[in-house]
Amino acid sequence: MRGNRRLRRRSQEGALALAIRDFIDDTARSVAFLSRVPVPQRHFTGHDGRLSRAVRAFPLAGVLITLPAAALAAVLSAIHAPPALLAFATLALQVLVTGALHEDGLSDSADGIGGGRDRDSALAIMKDSRVGSYGAVALILSFGLRASAIATLATVLTPSGLGMALLAVAAASRTAMVWHWSLLPPARRDGVAASVGEPDGSATTFALASGIAIAALLLLPHGTVFALLLALAAAVAAVLVFNRIAGRKIGGHTGDTIGATQQLAEMSVLFALALAL
Repeated sequence: MRGNRRLRRRSQEGALALAIRDFIDDTARSVAFLSRVPVPQRHFTGHDGRLSRAVRAFPLAGVLITLPAAALAAVLSAIHAPPALLAFATLALQVLVTGALHEDGLSDSADGIGGGRDRDSALAIMKDSRVGSYGAVALILSFGLRASAIATLATVLTPSGLGMALLAVAAASRTAMVWHWSLLPPARRDGVAASVGEPDGSATTFALASGIAIAALLLLPHGTVFALLLALAAAVAAVLVFNRIAGRKIGGHTGDTIGATQQLAEMSVLFALALAL
């Protein structure tokens, strides 16, 4: 009897260790997918390239990716750097870390959805690497709104509070990506999003729950419940409105619309926090 209990305990400990190792691998794969951060090859051994399960780690990966920019914002705030300089320096570092992947998705989505006459022409425009007028305007608005909001937050939050708020925004915006991805079908079968698979239902649920929890844990010590609720409501509204537009215009999601969702959610959450704090 005692021997059976010992075997069961060892089996449970082994299963827990395997689950932790799998989550670490999923986090590393998510960081690699969402940024230009080099990730050790061991995390991809035997991996087929699909992200169906790995999306559960998107919120945590977003926090890890944003750590350098959040730290820079906190340091600049501590030395009383001008808010506008702080904001643009923070965004510049963040773009370097991500390789402007999400900004590229926003620009392509704006050009395709804004300039396409129908579904086929919109998808064709989105595959074009050139930036059109809709994409340029979208990028200007994205950087302008985010910089203004970060500059505002820098004047009302402590240095540590500002850094934690930026990490909370990162978690919320990467959660929005998973939600958008899971709600719409692939708009094209040969695109990047289709090639890495559809998010698993359990992975999506985990991402949503963990993303909200991470954002709350990071933001509430430095903000208010109202600010958190307004930020989450803004993210939900951004995803639902954009999903409706993308579904009607191109019939689903693409890699570009997933990146655009991150940008739209980040803008919306930062805007809400700047108003509420």
